[in-house]
Amino acid sequence: MKPKQTQGKGLHPDNAHRDGYDFGALVASFPPLKAFVRPNAYGNPSIDFARPEAVKALNCALLKHHYGIQGWDIPKGFLCPPIPGRVDYLHHLEGLLAQTPAAEGLPVLDIGTGANGIYALLAASRFGRNVVATDIAKASLANVAKVLAANPLLNARVSLRHQANPKRIFAGVVTDEERFAACVCNPPFHASADDAAGGSRKKLAGLAKSRGKQTGSTDKAGAPRLNFGGQDAELWCDGGELRFLLRMIEESARRPKLCLWFSSLVSKGENVRPCKRQLQKLGAAEVKVLEMHQAMKITRVLTWRFD
Repeated sequence: MKPKQTQGKGLHPDNAHRDGYDFGALVASFPPLKAFVRPNAYGNPSIDFARPEAVKALNCALLKHHYGIQGWDIPKGFLCPPIPGRVDYLHHLEGLLAQTPAAEGLPVLDIGTGANGIYALLAASRFGRNVVATDIAKASLANVAKVLAANPLLNARVSLRHQANPKRIFAGVVTDEERFAACVCNPPFHASADDAAGGSRKKLAGLAKSRGKQTGSTDKAGAPRLNFGGQDAELWCDGGELRFLLRMIEESARRPKLCLWFSSLVSKGENVRPCKRQLQKLGAAEVKVLEMHQAMKITRVLTWRFD
């Protein structure tokens, strides 16, 4: 088995996955991964990224080997995130917080933590942050609670809160007295369930093309089989990513001192400009767009502050 598959070009210099996956070390840390490792077209060890169970096994191995996180799991059909990109977001954000002395010792607010709880787990394990993680789905929070129970040190750093109103982001889950170094968020990407299904088909077609063969793109019922999964609230909301971001910006302006830096992923580049216009209108003191690169893909993190 060759030692590494290089896939992390462009990641943050401190990202543990910058030089690719060491499948030998990962299998040693998490033996169940071995069943999914096969040579790719270049003869390097890899997995079939169109298989949900293979992606989940890889995540289990990465989290255990690099971050000491035991017993990570997600229910079938829930969003299975790409670990290198998620930790890259936190690396870039921590770089910004390092230039903000008042951020030292303050917790991070994770908006929409999902069943995977990935930002909360990584912020606590890799960066030693205390985290408040919120979600509108009680099932998602219950799953994260199981993972935390298997990791006592992280359990002491991460608290979970249910957002009872799906139309609210900050209101109802934080108090007037609380202060955070930053918030992190991965907004729902699509505007409807049909859009989400179409996006999944496109992703699977891209994976098939990259390997030069057909993938099993549907389940037995004919629905798209998602390699990274995702429930409705994880994948889409009314108005899609832009409307979610504008709602988040408006709420942040009502609570300008809640976070030293507000932040969110912005998957669609065209959504950055209207968000910046709205922030200027609402009196943001500073707005920064942090670009993250992974191979040919560029992802943006929109950050802003009011004072």
